[in-house]
Amino acid sequence: MELRHLRYFVAVAEELHFSRAAEKLHIGQPPLSQQIQALEQEIGTPLFERSKRHVALTPAGKHFLAQARQILANAESASQEARRIGLGEAGELRIGFTSSLPFSNLLPRVIHAYRQQFADVRLTLREMFTLDQYQALQQDKLDVGFVRFTGLDAPTGISLKEIGRDQLRLVVHDSHPLARQASIRMADLQDEPFICYPPGTGSGLRNLIRRLCLQAGFEPRITQEAREATTQIGLVAAGVGVSLLPSPLSCVQIPHVCYIPIDNPDAYLAMGLATWEKSSAAHLQHFLAEIEAQVENEK
Repeated sequence: MELRHLRYFVAVAEELHFSRAAEKLHIGQPPLSQQIQALEQEIGTPLFERSKRHVALTPAGKHFLAQARQILANAESASQEARRIGLGEAGELRIGFTSSLPFSNLLPRVIHAYRQQFADVRLTLREMFTLDQYQALQQDKLDVGFVRFTGLDAPTGISLKEIGRDQLRLVVHDSHPLARQASIRMADLQDEPFICYPPGTGSGLRNLIRRLCLQAGFEPRITQEAREATTQIGLVAAGVGVSLLPSPLSCVQIPHVCYIPIDNPDAYLAMGLATWEKSSAAHLQHFLAEIEAQVENEK
């Protein structure tokens, strides 16, 4: 049974006249009659009562008419939805981002602008460490990821593009002697207790901090670990130690916490855009174009 058979049947059922139905369908009457007969044979029961002057639906035909209309409506709806998804006007876009991104200007602006243009695309947002985003992209669980460059190469098959850089800030209690300085050198932190992300979380910030400290001539003394940046800031407020975090997080204002610039050109985390190289979905391309436009506006 094909959709055209259902369309033929519905046309005859609505006209109750084979000639008018054939004219409406732009086909000849004999082929239309043959198609209806073939449909009845396939179903196994008459759908119409026919005479020279009269065409009427049988009880089976009346039931089949409601179902045929629904099937045709569903087919049209599915076709339109598929077409809109193909054009990037509908569907789902799965977006990953690291914890500091919502505190930056870029991510909120991109999401807001994209939703204004493509309101019918469902956005699924997930906060994830960079390495977890790479894995999700490989497993087709994400379409795009806002990641932090960590000095590690992206896995095979993932396209990575730098879209910005955020300087690191020393997060320190306001009673600390360093809190009175306009900026600090990494060597100033030699004797400080550090609060860092735990190893194995997928964040490269811990490795970057260690590298910066080693360049300054010392091994960092990590005395406390926390998986969330805001938790690290709270621990600084409690006097547990100091932390190094990307500058967008300096908008997190907690009593007794100061954010101090670091006098080191290498003390930054790059913001990257990660996608699966083989992905060419239209809704993703629209999203990437919006990101590019927003990045240009920031320059």
